[in-house]
Amino acid sequence: MDNVYVIGVGMNRFGKYLDGSVRGMAKEAVDLVLKDAGLGKNDIQAAYVSNTFWGMFSNQHSIRGEVMLWDIPMRGIPIVNCENACAGASTALHLGYTAIKAGMYDVVLALGSEKITHENKALSLSAYATCMDVENFARHIEMFQEVSRQINFKVPEGETPPGAGRSIFMDAYAMGARWHMNKYGSTKRQLAVICSKNHFHGSLNPNAQFQEPMTVDEVMNAKPVTYPLTVPMCAPVGDGAAAAILCSEKYLKKLNGARPVKILASVLGSGSGRDLDGEDIGERLSKQAYEIAGVGPNDLSLAELHDATAYGELHQYEAMGFCAPGEGGPLAESGATTLGGRIPVNTSGGLECRGHPIGASGLAQIVEVVTQLRGEAGKRQVEGARIGLTENGGGNLGVEEASMTIHIFEKV
Repeated sequence: MDNVYVIGVGMNRFGKYLDGSVRGMAKEAVDLVLKDAGLGKNDIQAAYVSNTFWGMFSNQHSIRGEVMLWDIPMRGIPIVNCENACAGASTALHLGYTAIKAGMYDVVLALGSEKITHENKALSLSAYATCMDVENFARHIEMFQEVSRQINFKVPEGETPPGAGRSIFMDAYAMGARWHMNKYGSTKRQLAVICSKNHFHGSLNPNAQFQEPMTVDEVMNAKPVTYPLTVPMCAPVGDGAAAAILCSEKYLKKLNGARPVKILASVLGSGSGRDLDGEDIGERLSKQAYEIAGVGPNDLSLAELHDATAYGELHQYEAMGFCAPGEGGPLAESGATTLGGRIPVNTSGGLECRGHPIGASGLAQIVEVVTQLRGEAGKRQVEGARIGLTENGGGNLGVEEASMTIHIFEKV
């Protein structure tokens, strides 16, 4: 089977665009990715399109991808709609990858576009709960409460109570963070180190939603969400679009001036119903990805991890094998995951700073890794970048993500 390559990437700057539209941002990303690849819209043989909340906010269900691409116009080709919560955009790339591997197409588009900012802020926040089992939502909350009782974690004196106006996912991440603190002794300050690092990286990324540095103390003392998380430690509500173009090796040989990046592994999986001490979905899928790619965590030059919160990033350090269980906090404090460190993580600023428009985030991670492996990341360039990994989780069932993709890329 042919190798598969990324030959184009593009994204807009993520942010809050109250007057923006899903289709408008999609067109912006498509224009950028076609220009980057040096292709025309008629060169695309199939498209895989991600969106999560357009139906909820604007009643546009069922044919979202076809609607997004209609006015470009990109018509008459197979268009597959991908909905997989926060992992939707990377799932779109995975499906495009598998279609090329199967010999169905030679060049495909993966696109994600999402608008979450709304005049009704409560509606925006309530949307996140649909990324869980809605029919059994009360049972899910009871499970959280029972796990919290089992952890038996005492919030330090002087900490303010949880803030209002947050998504249920922040409670899930906070529960995981308290479990990790209780079991391994990790600290709120270590989470603040991760967040401060991402703000530094975001300050170097012109496409990041937040581009202002924050010190560790500023993160520590920011408005609380739910212990141990403060507002900067949590990915913001936002809008945006990102895209990538993939091609076969046969197609690549026809191109002049391409800047390809090779896909070494593309893995998609779902949660297993494990308990808190069981094998994590990230551990399970990263092992598969490393085996397919023929590399290990020590071979990576950089990674983009799904930091919906700072604890999410710490957890994935361990799940991806960057360090032993319980060592994620010390790894961050050592500077290893900062630019110039052993394994720079979230050089884009991550979800916390680059932004997290649900249906586009996974492709934004891929835009960053491809840009790094091409040597085109400017002030945030990882020197000598050769192999990069993306981990993108989506939704929640039980104590872990409902879905996840892991991709590994190599400089050509």
